[in-house]
Amino acid sequence: MSVQASPASPPVRRVLLLAHTGRVEARDVARAFVKALASHDIRVRALADEAADLGLEPADVDIAVDEVSAAVDCELAIVIGGDGTVLRAAEITHDHGTPLLGINLGHVGFLAEAEPDAVDATVGAIVDRRYTSEERLTVDVAVFRDGELVSSTFALNEASVEKAARQRMLEVVVEVDGRPLSRFGCDGVVCATPTGSTAYNFSAGGPVVWPSVEALLMVPISAHALFARPLVVAPSSVLAVEVLARTEGAGVLWCDGRRTVDLPPGARIEVRRGARPVRFVRLHEAPFTDRLVAKFGLPVQGWRGAVDVQRRTLDA
Repeated sequence: MSVQASPASPPVRRVLLLAHTGRVEARDVARAFVKALASHDIRVRALADEAADLGLEPADVDIAVDEVSAAVDCELAIVIGGDGTVLRAAEITHDHGTPLLGINLGHVGFLAEAEPDAVDATVGAIVDRRYTSEERLTVDVAVFRDGELVSSTFALNEASVEKAARQRMLEVVVEVDGRPLSRFGCDGVVCATPTGSTAYNFSAGGPVVWPSVEALLMVPISAHALFARPLVVAPSSVLAVEVLARTEGAGVLWCDGRRTVDLPPGARIEVRRGARPVRFVRLHEAPFTDRLVAKFGLPVQGWRGAVDVQRRTLDA
């Protein structure tokens, strides 16, 4: 007598939810996502403190034991908040390579993909897997003191070396690919990725670099020097900033504005292309130019490019 095997159950689909729960709108949007995804048999995982802030029980969401394992087996992470929340999500998911889908509740939201009023459309794209992911270059950052490695981390946007005290200028020597480039006093030095080119790098006067360009950026902040220009170097280059040993000014390293390391005189910071990129979910293929115009509110009135293209097409 033969026994017919029962059909295997489909694998459970699971997404991680990370939200800026200090904002009422973020809490409302997060709960809407949980309810909508559950109706399509997609489980949501949340950090314990965020689940409590949202008023969700274990019956509603899977509770993550800790941040280290929160993204395990999640096909993507829905991130509800501003760019700061996305940077926190990148930190939590970095080791697992989980794609991030940002829902913008911030002021600019360069890292976000969707708006909070599009919950149904976004859930539909997730359910039907109508999305792609793109990789963004990161940097690995190492801090040395007396030749000894004392700290290492990564950054999605930038690693910035800054003066620790307002009244003290930071004296540094900057280096590219093992060769000294210039020495100057400054408020700091930003080492950024193309993704971070529209963040701190932009505020410091650095260039905007399209995300598809693989490069590293170095931008001095308020440098007292004849040559202290923004630099764009190859992605294989290694950038270094040395805080001069014979100086009264100490510094501090900030990575993505979230993680800090104190830098005494003599400290050396090395920045190189990261071993692991961060992945972002894309729901549609919008040109980066359009994103710049929308996020910065750039004036484009009077542009006739589309008219010219249409005319040339009709005349062909």
